[in-house]
Amino acid sequence: MAARATGKATKSAVSIDQVAWDRIRPAPVILVSGPEQFLADRAVRQLRDQLAAEDPSLEVNDLEADHYGPGELITLASPSLFAEPRLIRVSSVEKCTDAFLTETLDYLQAPADDTYLVLRHGGGVRGKKLLDALRGGLGAGIEVVCAELKKDTEKLDFAAAEFSAEGRRVTAGALRALVQAFQDDLAELASACQQLLSDASAEITEATVEKYYSGRVETNAFKVADSAIAGRQGEALILLRHALASGADPVPIVAAFAMKLRTMAKVSGGRGGSGQLASQFGLAPWQVDRARRDLSGWSDEGLGNAIDLLATTDAAVKGAERDPVYALERMVTVISRRGALR
Repeated sequence: MAARATGKATKSAVSIDQVAWDRIRPAPVILVSGPEQFLADRAVRQLRDQLAAEDPSLEVNDLEADHYGPGELITLASPSLFAEPRLIRVSSVEKCTDAFLTETLDYLQAPADDTYLVLRHGGGVRGKKLLDALRGGLGAGIEVVCAELKKDTEKLDFAAAEFSAEGRRVTAGALRALVQAFQDDLAELASACQQLLSDASAEITEATVEKYYSGRVETNAFKVADSAIAGRQGEALILLRHALASGADPVPIVAAFAMKLRTMAKVSGGRGGSGQLASQFGLAPWQVDRARRDLSGWSDEGLGNAIDLLATTDAAVKGAERDPVYALERMVTVISRRGALR
C-alpha cells in the first residue's frame, strides 16, 4: 500500500472508518482530508471510476466551498427525472462560506439517496464543526486520509505500487534512483513512473532510470521547462546546459516540455472549474491549475508555434539532425519567447 492512514486528524473522537487514499470506497459522504493534494486528486478520481463502472449514467458535479451560494448543494442532490446516481465533489472546504457550513451540516442529517458527497479539506481550523460532526458519525460517511509522504520509505512504497499495479517488474535500485530524483514532488514522481511504464518494454532497472533521468538530481528537465515557459530565457538556457553537462539525455528533456505544453494546449480555451476540465481532459485538478498559470502571457499562435517546434525538436534529438544540443537550445529560446519565432 502506498500510504497509510495513521493517527487522528483531530483530538476529537473518531467514530467513522479512516482509510488511506488507495482504499477509497463509496459512501454517502466521503471526507478527503490531509495536505497531499496529488493523492487526494487521485483518490477522488479512483472513486469516480468505481462509480462510473457500476453505473455509466453517473452524474458528476463540482462545487467550490469558498464560493458557495445558498441552495447549491440541495439543488445538485435533488432527485433527477431519470434517477441517475450523483457524485458531488466539493473543493476548498477548509475555506468554506458560512452558507456552505450551515447547509452541509443540515444535509448530513439525511443524505440523499444514490448520492455520494465528497468533501475535500486540506487542513486548518475552518470547518472544524463540520469535520467533528462527520468524524462523529453524522452522515454515515468515511474519511480518506491523504497525509504527506515525508519519509523515503513511504515514497519508495508509493513508487513500487505504481509498477505493481501494472504487473511490471522494477528493481530496488531503480526505485531508489527514482525517489532520489523526484523526492520533492510526488506528482512528478508519479509522472516519471508512468513514463517508464509507457516507454520501457523490459524490466525497469537502475540503468533504465539513468537513461531517462540522468542528471535529474542536480538539474531536471521540468525545471528547464518551467523556466522557459515562464519566459526566463537566460535562466532556462543555463539550466539546460547544466543538465546536459550533468549527463541528462536530450530525449526526456523534450518529453518534459511535451508533457507541459500539451497540457497547456488542452486547457487553453477551456471553460469551467478545475474539476470539470480535469474530468473532460483526463487530468488531475492540480494539473489544470498549473497549466492555467503557465498560460499567462501566451497567445494561441505562440502555443501552436511552440508545439510545432516541439515535434521538430523531438525528431532532431532522435537522429534527424546532426546537433541535438543546438536543437534543444533553439526550442528553449523560442519557448522562452512564448512561441515568437523572431
